[in-house]
Amino acid sequence: MLPRLSDTKHYKWLVFFSVAIGSVTNVTHHGSVGIALPTIAEDFQVSLNTIQWVVLAETLTISIFLLPMGRLSDIIGRKPMYLCGLVLFGFMSLFAGSIPSLVSQFTQQRAMLFMIPIRVLQGLGASMTQATGMAMVASIFKDSERGKGLGAHGAVIGTGGVIGPILGGVLVTLAGWKWVFWINVPLCALAFITTFLVLDSSLFKGTGSRNNNYDWIGALLSSALLLTFLLTLSNGSHFGWASPKIISGFFLFICLVFSFIWWESKTGSPLLELSLFKHKLFSWSITANYLSFLGVSSFRFIIPFYLQSALKLNPAQVGMMLVPNAISRIIFGPTIGILSDKYDRRIFTFVGLVIASTGLLMMGLMSAVSSIIFIVVCIVIFSTGSGIFLSPNSAAIFSSGPSDKHGVIAALVNLSRNSGNATGIALSSAIISAVLISNNHQVSVETILNAATSSDLVTSFITGMKFVFMFMGVLQIISALGIVSTKVDNKNLFNY
Repeated sequence: MLPRLSDTKHYKWLVFFSVAIGSVTNVTHHGSVGIALPTIAEDFQVSLNTIQWVVLAETLTISIFLLPMGRLSDIIGRKPMYLCGLVLFGFMSLFAGSIPSLVSQFTQQRAMLFMIPIRVLQGLGASMTQATGMAMVASIFKDSERGKGLGAHGAVIGTGGVIGPILGGVLVTLAGWKWVFWINVPLCALAFITTFLVLDSSLFKGTGSRNNNYDWIGALLSSALLLTFLLTLSNGSHFGWASPKIISGFFLFICLVFSFIWWESKTGSPLLELSLFKHKLFSWSITANYLSFLGVSSFRFIIPFYLQSALKLNPAQVGMMLVPNAISRIIFGPTIGILSDKYDRRIFTFVGLVIASTGLLMMGLMSAVSSIIFIVVCIVIFSTGSGIFLSPNSAAIFSSGPSDKHGVIAALVNLSRNSGNATGIALSSAIISAVLISNNHQVSVETILNAATSSDLVTSFITGMKFVFMFMGVLQIISALGIVSTKVDNKNLFNY
C-alpha cells in the first residue's frame, strides 16, 4: 500500500510550495498595481487622493478581515478557507481588468465607482489566503526549523516582489494596465489545483465550532475600529486635520479600541487572545512589523510617481528600478532565517531596522537631479534592512503560542503588515497633498507626471516626498530601540 503524501519525508516542502504559488500571486499583483497606478490615474482622470483608493480599498479590506478570517480558519480549517480565498481573488481580478468595457458608456471618472467595490471583494479573498497561508507554513515546520521555513517564505515574497514591478511595467507598456489584473486568473487557478491536491485536510483541520463559538461581536468591533482609523487618516488632507469630521473620527476610533479590549477580555472564545500581549517582546515584534511596513508602503507608493515625474522614466523602466528591492529580500530571507534559528533573533531585527532606517533617511536626500546610481543605492540599503528584519521577527511572533492559535497569530502578523501598508499610503498621500496645496498646486496625477522636472510643482512634490521618507526613517529607529530594550526570558512563550 502506498504511503499517504503527508507521511513522506519532504511533505512540509510540498505544502510550502503549494502555499508559495498563492503568495507569489498576491505579492506580484501588489507590485504590478503599484507600477500601474499612474497610468490608471491618467485613464480615469482622477487625482492623487482618489487613485490611492485603488490600493487602499484592497488593503483596508484585508486589514479589516484578517483577524476574523484567521480565527474562523482556526475553527473550520485552513485548507477550505485558503481555497475560497483563491477563487474570490481570481474572479475579482477578472472583473477589475474588465472595467474599461463595463464603463464604456459612462465617463471615465465613473470607473472608480466600479473599481472600488471590486477591489474590496478582491481584498476579502486576499485576507482569506493571507490569514491561512503563513499559518500553514508555520505549523508544518517544527519550531527549530520555523525560521528556515518563514525565511524561505520571505524569499518567495521577495520573488513576487521582483516579478511584480517588472511584469507590471512590461504589461502596462505593451498591453495596458488591465492585464495587471487579468494575469492573476491563471495563477489563481494553478494555486487552487495544487493546494487542493497536496494539502491534507486532516493536518489543517479546525477545532470545530462546538467548543469554539465564533466571536462575531469581536469581529464586528475589530472591523469597525480599523475601518474608522484608516478612513479618518486617509481623509485628513481632504477635510482638514482640525475639522470636526476628522476629530470625531479619531475619537470614535479610540472608543472602539477600548470597547474591543473590554469585550475580548470578558468573552469566552475571543477573536484575539489578549494574553499574548502580556509578553513585551511579542508586543514590540508586532509593533515593529507595523512600523516597518509603514516605511515599505510609503516607499512603494511614492517611488513610481517620483521616477516618472522627476526622472521621466516609463513604467517598464520604473519596474526595473525596483528589482533590487526584491532581490535583497530573496538573498537575505532564507539566510537570515536559518541564522535566527541559532542565535538571538533580536540582533537581526535590530540590525535590519537600523539599516532600513538608513536607506529611508538617504531617500530623504533625493532630488530632481539625483543620479540613478544614488537612487539604486538607497533602494538596496533600505530593502536589505527590510529583508534582514522580516523573517526573524515573524519567527519570534509565531513562537509565542500553540499551533492551534497559528491562524490568529498569522492574522496578526499580516494585519500589522496590511495596516502598516494602508496607513503608510494614507500618510504619504496626506503629507504630499498638504505640501502641494500649501504651494497652491493641484493634486492631479496627470499634472504632476506631465510637469517639467524643474517646475515648482515637481519641486513641491519632492519636498513632500522628503518629509515622508525622513519621518519613516525616524520611526524605524524608534522601533529598533524598542526591540533591543526587551529582555529574553527563557520561561516565557518565546523560544529563542
